[in-house]
Amino acid sequence: MLGQGGPVKVYVATRPVDFRKGIDGLALAVQEMFGLDPFCGAVFVFRARRADRIKLLIWDQTGMVLVHKRLEGGKFVWPQVRDGVMRMSSAQLSALFEGLDWRLVRPQRSRRPQVAG
Repeated sequence: MLGQGGPVKVYVATRPVDFRKGIDGLALAVQEMFGLDPFCGAVFVFRARRADRIKLLIWDQTGMVLVHKRLEGGKFVWPQVRDGVMRMSSAQLSALFEGLDWRLVRPQRSRRPQVAG
């Protein structure tokens, strides 16, 4: 996501946050809620109470990026609200960001190759 090479770690806050928070407030929330460094290069995902808006916070090695999206006429499919955070894959994040049901995105299982010999 956002031009980063390789897979990126994605952390999702399962509880809604105050959407008046900007970069600094969300960076502090990353430290308090996730127990992580907001400058680690991971994507941190937050939702509004109504689940029609999300914010993504990302350190891209040159600055902190805040992405805010509001769905028109729909709601984001969100994990069950509970205390804490969850992980999701970058493919699941892409589906979530598009307003799709990210739970349907599953990695394709491949068979373990047999060693010739």
